[in-house]
Amino acid sequence: MSMMNQMKKGLWIGLAALAFTAAGCASDLDPIDQNPYTPTDQNPLPTAPDEAVGQDEANTFDHMQALDYEDPFSILERLAKEGPPQYSAKLHSCPKMRYQTFGRILTSRGVNVANATNLSAGQIFRTSEASLGGPNYAARSAELTESTTTTAVKMFDIWVAAAPEIIANMPNAPGCLVAGAAGSGPQFFDAADNCTADGISCLIGYPATQAHIDVCSRLVKDATTLAKGKLIAVAALAAATHTCE
Repeated sequence: MSMMNQMKKGLWIGLAALAFTAAGCASDLDPIDQNPYTPTDQNPLPTAPDEAVGQDEANTFDHMQALDYEDPFSILERLAKEGPPQYSAKLHSCPKMRYQTFGRILTSRGVNVANATNLSAGQIFRTSEASLGGPNYAARSAELTESTTTTAVKMFDIWVAAAPEIIANMPNAPGCLVAGAAGSGPQFFDAADNCTADGISCLIGYPATQAHIDVCSRLVKDATTLAKGKLIAVAALAAATHTCE
C-alpha cells in the first residue's frame, strides 16, 4: 500500500505541475494568440453554448486548429514515426480479445479448457462467455468489441486459475514446442525459482526483455509465499499481454 500511495502522490504532483505549466504558458501568450478570432456585428462571439454550434457558414464559430500553427517539418516527422492516421488509429487501438480467441490462446499455453473441475480455468472460461463479452446468438447480439471492467476482471481470474497448468504444462504446451517435439518446450522457472526468458517468451508470444525477467522475478520474490508469487507472476504477465487483441 505504501508503494501505491507513493505512486498516487507522484501522479497528483505531476498533474499539478502540468496544470501550473499550462497556466503559465497561457498567460505568456499575446492577445492575438489567446483569441485569434475577430468578432464582427454580423458574426459576434457566442454568448451561450448552443451559439457555438454553427447552423450554416454565416454563424459558424471558428476554433483555432493546433496544426495550423505547427511547424510543417514537425508534422512530417510525426507522420514518419507514427504513420498515416488511418494506420496509427488501428495500431494503437485496443479491442477486446474475442471469446474464441481467448480459448485458443489458453489451449496453446497448456490449459485444458474442457476441464469441468469447479473453479478450474477451463470451468470458469466455459461458464463465463457472457461476462467475457461473447456473442449471444439467440438474442441476435454481437460480441462486444470494447473491454469492460467485468471482462477485464474475469480474464484475470481465469489467468490466475490457469497459472498452475501453464507452469506445469509449458514443456509440452502446443504454443511452446520447438520443432513440434514433445517435451521440447521451456520451463517457466529455473532451479533458483527465477523466471526464464524462454518461458516468458512462450507465455507472452514475443521475445522477452530483461525488464520482463526482472519484473517477473520480483513478483515471485515479493509475494508472501513462493508458490503464490509464481502464480501472480504468470497471471500478471499473461493478463497484461493478452487483455487486448
